[in-house]
Amino acid sequence: MAGGSFSKAVTDWRTRVLHASAAVEAVLDFADDDDVSALPDEFCRNLDSLRTEISDFLQRPRAEVLKEGYRVVLAGPPNSGKSTLFNALIEDEAAITAPIAGTTRDVLMRSVALSGVPFQFLDTAGLREDSSDAIEQIGIERARDAVERADLVLWLGREGGAVGAWEIEAQIDRAEHEAKQNPQHRVSAVTGEGIDALRRALVLEAQSAMPRPGEAALNDRQHGLLKDAEAALRQAKDHTDPLLIAENLRLCRVAFDALLGNATTEDMLDTLFGRFCIGK
Repeated sequence: MAGGSFSKAVTDWRTRVLHASAAVEAVLDFADDDDVSALPDEFCRNLDSLRTEISDFLQRPRAEVLKEGYRVVLAGPPNSGKSTLFNALIEDEAAITAPIAGTTRDVLMRSVALSGVPFQFLDTAGLREDSSDAIEQIGIERARDAVERADLVLWLGREGGAVGAWEIEAQIDRAEHEAKQNPQHRVSAVTGEGIDALRRALVLEAQSAMPRPGEAALNDRQHGLLKDAEAALRQAKDHTDPLLIAENLRLCRVAFDALLGNATTEDMLDTLFGRFCIGK
């Protein structure tokens, strides 16, 4: 869906919300008129159908992936091989590697392209709870923040370290390395074993997270406003009080107006008086 089609979709959604708002306002303000009754049975079904459409749209790839690159964070405990793997993936000696725990103190980021796909690779401080080093503690907090904001986490170390992460069994060239039961990839950054396969898998994963040619990609602002609209519709559907329904529909219209670059309530009133024979 191209940018113009996105505006068309938002305009359509907004029109449907206007009709719903007009129906609620009619119940609130003109219930004594003959042709205005309670909200029809399909009212909630229509709202839920609209909310589902918006929710599906929110699952589309984001514009930031195209602009900034697919964000891959290497995380795990100290000395789990993060920096060595980071260097192997970007094909550069950007990160300092040493057998001393806590060598990496901050988040190190490098932008590279793999098979034409833009990436951001981030090397992070080793995660542990027992550090007494104030500088290392800052690095650990930044590492946790990077994990939270990652498109994908490559987890080195014991299994189960990060929800949704790819389990990477690293340092497989070392006899004493820690084996994993179900790793997505087994690699040695020293010998190169498994590195090419990991790169290919990363490219496929990143491509699936990027918009197809001609498809609209939402930026952070657009995504946030659509989330606001979807949440307001969910609240409106779940309420029975017409006042609360009307308020949530108003919040939904505000989000759509911000997306379309306009803000007015006149069209809602026009819809209200156009659909019902009020005051005649």
